[in-house]
Amino acid sequence: MNMGPFKKVIEASYLTADKAWSYRAILRYFYIQHERMREFLFPEEIYSYLKELQGFEGYSEEQLHQDLDQLVKWNNVNARQEMGRAHTIEEFKKKRFRYQSTPYTIEFERMLQEMEKGGAVFGGSLEKKEFERLYQALVDIELMLKNTPLPTPEECAQAWNDVFTYFRSITKNTSNYIAHINSEQAEERMQTEAFLVFKDQFTTYLRDFIIGLQQTALKIQQILKSVEITSLSPLINQVIIHQQNVPRFEDNGLNEQELFEEQQEKWFSLMTWFLGNEHRESELDSLQTRTNEQIRRITRVVQRLGERHQYFRSRKKDYLHLAKWFDSFDDIKDAHQLSAVAFGVFHTRHLFSDHVPTDDIYTDTWDEKPIQHETKPRIRNYTEKTRPGAIVSQQKKKEVARAQFLQEKLLEQEAIEKYMQGNEIRLETLPIIETHVRKMLLSWIGKAMAKKDHTFKTEHGRTVTVIVSKDRRIQLKAEDGIMEMPAVIFRFSGESPSTADMR
Repeated sequence: MNMGPFKKVIEASYLTADKAWSYRAILRYFYIQHERMREFLFPEEIYSYLKELQGFEGYSEEQLHQDLDQLVKWNNVNARQEMGRAHTIEEFKKKRFRYQSTPYTIEFERMLQEMEKGGAVFGGSLEKKEFERLYQALVDIELMLKNTPLPTPEECAQAWNDVFTYFRSITKNTSNYIAHINSEQAEERMQTEAFLVFKDQFTTYLRDFIIGLQQTALKIQQILKSVEITSLSPLINQVIIHQQNVPRFEDNGLNEQELFEEQQEKWFSLMTWFLGNEHRESELDSLQTRTNEQIRRITRVVQRLGERHQYFRSRKKDYLHLAKWFDSFDDIKDAHQLSAVAFGVFHTRHLFSDHVPTDDIYTDTWDEKPIQHETKPRIRNYTEKTRPGAIVSQQKKKEVARAQFLQEKLLEQEAIEKYMQGNEIRLETLPIIETHVRKMLLSWIGKAMAKKDHTFKTEHGRTVTVIVSKDRRIQLKAEDGIMEMPAVIFRFSGESPSTADMR
């Protein structure tokens, strides 16, 4: 069954074959020559290269031809027959081929070479200059969009590629470096005494990155917010025109609409990384958070290392100084006071109580009144004695609470009718109001501000729309003081309940 892009990659077979040692050596030579812009190689020069390597002393030309034939079957190299004039009878009898590596092979070898350089450790770095270059590239894009007509397709494609080259570099380097400092090797390094010498440089590096990031990231976010995707469409079309003008023998299988959507998705990925979306926060915020966490982590590690170093330090001189101090006292009471400070109280008893007499943390113990604490025995079969209690009716308390509640609502309704002008209450026109009225009006403002339309419904069933002025400020006068605040209008809709109904 053909799975499209998830089909079996036969070109990777040489990495795990039994003769991977010879296949990899051959293809590594192809990769080296490809980087030197030499595409076609003859078996003779490949064989000369292999004979210089350790482990190929008994390797024959026949084995090389067998390996090359196998690599051709795996699509790692392409064989092309040389049709030139033969110089010897042997060359005339044999088919003479020259070989060219395939794109899959070159990418495999490039990836393997990068992995060999890094080994089993993550690389990467936190480069604030990359963000500055990305910002400058986005500024160029913004200037292009403001100019009409747009520059040539070549210039548009160059600016577009610069943006995503810097963006890929940022995402790759930052993710690799964060993974590096969170790796097991870095954790082990931090636990050694040698890390104390390195910690200042490491902390300064992280802090400089955070400062540079904060200076540039906000500018990048502002540009991304200001650029509309509709205004970006002509630029993307210019980029697609440039891509189509590059002559290629093979077809990538994508039409213009699919190419446009591909470039558009790249821009959306850039915006999501810096601005986030409705499902998650931006990767930029996550990067700042994780970098700050690393600084705090380093501080904790250094503190633990310092405590460990302090624990093994000899305190002989301290004890000698303390002994001379005790010896200098003539009065035993002074020695007792110094002992209490240096060694604490001897034979202390720890008492626990769940009683909290006050919430003031600065209250002294002797300022508190004594309490009684009942100590219960800690045995398995102990249970507290209980008495069966009767059910006490709380009807009278409920009636009193209900009457008090209705009285408060009646006062609120009377205040509304008292200060209402038509269907509105304007705070700037109110006289000196009661304290409970001021609290009620401020609570209404709080309820309205929590809603998008600044509208809420009172307990009396009336709908209130709160209009807050952004420019004018007034003084709200109440019995308990004067408060400066914006001018507010309460606009009522719906029928008002009568005072008789409230009673």
